[in-house]
Amino acid sequence: MSGATEAATKGVATLYNAAMTAFVLGLVSRRGAATAADYVFRHFRRQHLEKFKPGLDKLGIAGERHAPACALYHYHSNALGGVKTGYLRESDTKAWVRYPPPRWIWKGTAIAAIPHEVNVAMLHGWHGHNGVSLGNPRLGFVCTGTTVEGDPGLEGYYIEEARPLAEAERVRFSRAERMPPIDWRTQPALPGRDWPELRRLRTLRAYAAEYLRTLLVVAEELLGSTAAQTEIGRACRLVGLQHHEETARTLDLPTDLERGDRESALLFARWLAAMLEGAGEAAEIADRGGTIEVRLDGWKLGVGLSLADRRASFSAWSELWIGAAAAHDRFLTVATRQTYDGGRPSVAWNIVPR
Repeated sequence: MSGATEAATKGVATLYNAAMTAFVLGLVSRRGAATAADYVFRHFRRQHLEKFKPGLDKLGIAGERHAPACALYHYHSNALGGVKTGYLRESDTKAWVRYPPPRWIWKGTAIAAIPHEVNVAMLHGWHGHNGVSLGNPRLGFVCTGTTVEGDPGLEGYYIEEARPLAEAERVRFSRAERMPPIDWRTQPALPGRDWPELRRLRTLRAYAAEYLRTLLVVAEELLGSTAAQTEIGRACRLVGLQHHEETARTLDLPTDLERGDRESALLFARWLAAMLEGAGEAAEIADRGGTIEVRLDGWKLGVGLSLADRRASFSAWSELWIGAAAAHDRFLTVATRQTYDGGRPSVAWNIVPR
């Protein structure tokens, strides 16, 4: 496979990761930490219910004792998504997991704006529910450090106690404890260690895409369709503006054009088609005389999602590309057209020179 395909696949993973982070930051700044924490809790609880138990089977660890199985699940699934994670089995009833910096979900300087309650909502949404899903009321998670608070990573251990835990005890905090040292060279073998680069990048992209798919549904449930699409669209547009130059350079395409002419429109169409194909979509470029069209048959990202307003959700996601167009050449006009045949979308971005 070409280097351009790899670059586009990696670029989409970057955009999707950034869109999730930007959306949460937008909630913190525009709607308050309580709303952002509610969203993060719902997001990770939904992902837990959809993925945890099937994931234990897929990773071949369903037969492990519960505490090690839970820690191994996080170790393997996050590492497959490109997130560095450490694991230590202390006993049959106690196992550690650690996410050293940099934190994938709060990338770069974004981590400085994440309140404590927003960060730990992830633990309550996922880690604290593992015992419930496994039918083991004695299983809980003890968090011993969080990167948001300045610790050298998010870490903690799953522990199977001698008694059933109350709901408030399923996630506990113990900052006086620390995960023992581990040897990174002897960590459990990961499936996919020897995969070709493109397959590895596609796995990384799929990891980020699942976050975005969950975002589309949970934001709509929490905020209502109109408010959700406003917040998602705003975050996606800003991400497109901020990351276009980085992704264009990896594809050897020019940036910062100020012409608004047909050649500039064609260059942006090439970038957009490459990124859509990097996202696993099927895109085509057509020259319509005065307009350059990038056409998409279907919308794979939205397949299977229960969305109240699919058109609005698509438009919010599309702001990634609208923002990127403005960064590429602010004198181009980009309009999106959506048509549906039996519920299947056929969409196009019309890129119009001035």
